[in-house]
Amino acid sequence: MAAAQHATTRVGRSRNRKRGAWPAVRGWLFIGPVVIGTLLFNVLPMIPTFYTSLTNWDGISSPQWIGFGNYDQIFSGGDPEFMRSLINTIIYTVAYVPIGIAVGLVLALLVNRQARGMSIFRALFFIPVVTSLVAIGMVWRWIFDSQYGVLNWLLGLVGINGPHWLGGSVSAMVAVLITGIWAIMGYNMVILLAGLQNVPAELIDSSKVDGAGAWSRFRHVMLPVLTPSLFFLLIISTIGSFQVFALIFVMTSGGPGDSTYVYIYELWYQTFQLRKMGFGSAMAVLLFVVLAAITWVQWRLSKRWVFYQ
Repeated sequence: MAAAQHATTRVGRSRNRKRGAWPAVRGWLFIGPVVIGTLLFNVLPMIPTFYTSLTNWDGISSPQWIGFGNYDQIFSGGDPEFMRSLINTIIYTVAYVPIGIAVGLVLALLVNRQARGMSIFRALFFIPVVTSLVAIGMVWRWIFDSQYGVLNWLLGLVGINGPHWLGGSVSAMVAVLITGIWAIMGYNMVILLAGLQNVPAELIDSSKVDGAGAWSRFRHVMLPVLTPSLFFLLIISTIGSFQVFALIFVMTSGGPGDSTYVYIYELWYQTFQLRKMGFGSAMAVLLFVVLAAITWVQWRLSKRWVFYQ
C-alpha cells in the first residue's frame, strides 16, 4: 500500500514538473525564431566586422592588418567629413526623438476612445510604418519640391512664398525631420496606445470624482503608467535616429553641401563608394559602442522616472 502511494506521489510530482516547465517551453517556442534570427543575422556578423575594422581592405584583395589604424584615422581627423556627419546626426536625434514621441502620444490620446470608425483612423496612422522608406522619401521629396511640390502650392494659396525646402541647409534638415517623424508616428502611437489602455479605469474614475481636470488626470494618473512605454520608445527612437539613411539617400543625398550628411551616410560612402571596408567597419564598431553607451545611460537613468506596475 505504501509503495503504491509513493509511486502515485512520484507520478504527481512528475506531472507538476511538466506543467511547470510547459510555460517556459511555450515561451521559447514563441521567441525562439526571433532569438535565432538575431544571433544569425545581427550578433554573428559583428565578429568579422570587429576583425575587418583592424585591417585595410577594399573588399576584393586580401585584408592587410593595420591594428587600430582606422580608429586612429577617425579620432585624428583623417576623415574631414566624420565630425560633420556626427554633429548632423546628433542634431537630427535631438529633434527627432522628443518630437516623434510627442506626436505619437498626441495621436494615441486622440484614438484612445471607443467611437465608430476609430479602428480605421488607427490603421491610417499606422500605414507609414509598413510602407517602404524609399517610397516615403520619394513621395515627400515631391511634396517638398520648390516648383511643383504640394506644400509650396498650398502655401501659395494663402499668399506665402514657400522656401526651397531641399535646397537650404536648415530647411533640408527640417524636411527630413518632418518625413522621418511622419514615417514613425504610427508606431509610436500604437505603443503608447497600448500603454494608455493599461491604465486602470477605476483610477481615472476616482480622479474624476476627486475633481481632477483633464491635465491633472493625464499628469498624475496616465503618465506614470505610460513611463515604461515612453522608456521603450526613447531607446528605440534614439537607436533609429542614429541609423537614418534611406530618407537622406533618397531626399537629399547628404546635401545641400553637407547639411544633412549624417553618420550612416558617411559610413555607406566610405565603405561602398570609396571601398574602404576596414574604415567603414571601424565606423560601424564605433557606432555600436556609442549606442551601447547611450542605452546603458538611459537604462540607469530610467530608475528615477520609470514606474512599473
